[in-house]
Amino acid sequence: MTDTAPSPSRSHMAPGRTNWMRRSGETGGIESIEAFFQGNAYAWHRHDTYAIGCTLAGVQSFNYRGGKRNSLPGHAMVLHPDEPHDGQAGTDEGFRYRMLYIEPALIQSVLGGQPLPFIDGGVTSNRRLVSAAAALLPALPDRLDPIELNDALVELALALNAASGAPAKRISADYASAIRARDYLQSCWQCAVSMDELSAAAGRDRWSLSRDFRVFYGTSPHRYLTMRRLDAARRLMVHGLSIAEVAAEAGFADQSHMTRHFKQTFGLTPARWMQLASSRAVR
Repeated sequence: MTDTAPSPSRSHMAPGRTNWMRRSGETGGIESIEAFFQGNAYAWHRHDTYAIGCTLAGVQSFNYRGGKRNSLPGHAMVLHPDEPHDGQAGTDEGFRYRMLYIEPALIQSVLGGQPLPFIDGGVTSNRRLVSAAAALLPALPDRLDPIELNDALVELALALNAASGAPAKRISADYASAIRARDYLQSCWQCAVSMDELSAAAGRDRWSLSRDFRVFYGTSPHRYLTMRRLDAARRLMVHGLSIAEVAAEAGFADQSHMTRHFKQTFGLTPARWMQLASSRAVR
């Protein structure tokens, strides 16, 4: 399905016409960015978090699940973990947006073992969901009071579940084993972890564990481990290490190995990501 993109509002556009990105620190499983782009912003990529956000100005276009999507001010974008997508401006004026990257484990902490909610199409005008996203987006999460942040996350998880139309029931999968596997990967992200080791730590056979992990966390165990290494890589990059040094510290085989995974995940090369992250908007 292809939407026709209307003309964007020029309010809240960045001064000048230079692409920029402003990123918050990771706070309790949530990271956020605000950015302005013209033209092509991101190549095809995927990440193991929910990406939930709002377009502040312009037309934000992306390909997702076989269709071209257009997000406008007043919509909410909800991209499911591990779903490939790209990103570009829908008009010559460019677009400005805010996006939250939320670990599926936070949603699970509210839903307690239900399948992850899926929002068909990636863009919605569902009033409750738009409002829940807006409660987190105006002030970046690292500036919210912890209790306020918790309440906002609970409402977001419930709004996601309601908007997805999912029945409120548990499924026949082992949530406790999936939690044990996730905890093991969290503690061993710099190690070479085999499925046999992970299966033993989780107390579940490897095939059932792989299936259950994807149900509850939206991605495979290997992909989850790779993402933890990429998270470490970005933390190291902003502290001045070279890309080769970062790759070694983060547990990758070499620089090219890290670069391949980085672009597949974030739609940018490490060098381009560092350039954007260092040119933050003046507000």
